[in-house]
Amino acid sequence: MVAPFRWLKGHGTENDFVLLPDPDGAVHGGLDAGLVRALCDRRRGIGADGVLRVVRAAGYDDPAARLAAANGAEWFMDYRNADGTTSQMCGNGIRVFARFLAHEGLADPDVALRVGTRDGTKLVRWLDDGQIGVDMGRIRALGEVKIGVAGRRWPAVHVDTGNPHAVVFVDSLDDAGPLRESPWYDPAGFAAGVNVEFAVRLGDAAVAMRVFERGVGETRSCGTGACAVAAVVAGAVARPVTVVVHTPGGALEVRLGPELWAERTGPAVLVAEGTYPIH
Repeated sequence: MVAPFRWLKGHGTENDFVLLPDPDGAVHGGLDAGLVRALCDRRRGIGADGVLRVVRAAGYDDPAARLAAANGAEWFMDYRNADGTTSQMCGNGIRVFARFLAHEGLADPDVALRVGTRDGTKLVRWLDDGQIGVDMGRIRALGEVKIGVAGRRWPAVHVDTGNPHAVVFVDSLDDAGPLRESPWYDPAGFAAGVNVEFAVRLGDAAVAMRVFERGVGETRSCGTGACAVAAVVAGAVARPVTVVVHTPGGALEVRLGPELWAERTGPAVLVAEGTYPIH
């Protein structure tokens, strides 16, 4: 039986997360995959696309956390997909993570914040309009791959944002179908799975997308996916450029500079908190 613990729920452009405050790493240990699946279950649990465990970098026995602490990050975002697997980075989740720290008085919103992730240390800034900006680092386009849905195949661009992505430009977002199952991809190119973005150009610096996230399914938004799509768009225009990425859950802005260095901006909202489980 799991001892009761505190949780909060938040979202960034409707990509939603359960947050588990565990500053000293004493409550959740290694964060059992079964517990993550139970928390994220939308009928029997709280319901979410993933879990954000909030832990001090220096107090977590993980190589990425130790590196983050050495790089000056007090906090480490221990992120898990809804199926319990770990992920290197979560672009919407890190904004929700930062919003939580400010809400709890654990971070000063007037000062840029370093947050450790499995994709390195990210710099987070609170903006005057209430949104949150995140320095995502360099985005890398790695060449062409193939993606398929319901017997159709498209050329796609393999993009590394810390997480693996395959970006497909289609005539209509409906071409992706219901996205109840992962699109087809060559597992030889993505041994750990891949997030797939289907995108439609809306202009030189605007795009709409849908995404199937590995370990989750179709989500309302994906922050690293927005960066991947924006990087492909930016490859054809002069930089610096700000690309507006419209997801089903809302719009994200991705500013891309030389060598596809990206900063992404968007909202982050805390919506509920409680104790789990209630016996």
